[in-house]
Amino acid sequence: MTVHFIGAGPGAPDLITVRGLKLIQSCPVCLYAGSLVPAEMVAEVPENARVVDTSSLTLDEIIAEFEMAHAEGKDVARVHSGDPSIYGAVAEQMRRLDALGIQYDVTPGVPAFAAAAAALKKELTVPEVCQTIILTRTSIKSSSMPEGEDLATLGKSGATLVIHLSIRNLARIETELTPLYGADCPVIIAYRVGWPDEQFIHGTLADIVAKVEMSGLTRSAMIFVGRSLAADTFRDSALYHKGHTHSLRKRSN
Repeated sequence: MTVHFIGAGPGAPDLITVRGLKLIQSCPVCLYAGSLVPAEMVAEVPENARVVDTSSLTLDEIIAEFEMAHAEGKDVARVHSGDPSIYGAVAEQMRRLDALGIQYDVTPGVPAFAAAAAALKKELTVPEVCQTIILTRTSIKSSSMPEGEDLATLGKSGATLVIHLSIRNLARIETELTPLYGADCPVIIAYRVGWPDEQFIHGTLADIVAKVEMSGLTRSAMIFVGRSLAADTFRDSALYHKGHTHSLRKRSN
């Protein structure tokens, strides 16, 4: 028996990987985070499968489901939103499974930040503008941020920031990043990417707080900050330049 941790992507049912969908279709037990994963994502479970929405369960209750499936010799599809490696709350589940001697594996998913960039038709690494992306969050009710990972420190890099789980901290984010990025730095709020009510709010550090307050958004949003979001005067990538050679392409005359 194996517990399969599956990244379901940001929300759209067709943004799951082929491997992830096949596992859902084959596992007689399916646990999914219903607050972040739409029910349509697990609609193709086998007939008579046990399907459990874990959004109201504690860690102990989730582990109890794994133990019951293990005792019955039934594989489990454990479906998480986005990609399990990013704010997936899977590490503590894996630690418990290790202690219990229960096998598990992980199937990656489309992370929400990548789906947002695709929907916005943006490349986040623009030549000579930004070549670094930092995925981070701020502390509200969740665990505190480790030393050295505060926005004031991360922002010194000038990298494109993708700030998760922090929409209620937007005013503080503006205050901390404005001295580093400038009041005119582009900001995009990405709300429920991949869902039918997907929404994007465009602004700058100077006006984004007011725009979000008008929208009424208070959860399920990522905050993108960086010059790459509005870059339009940049050099072409060296990758396709006629003077760039590699093993598959000789120099053009």
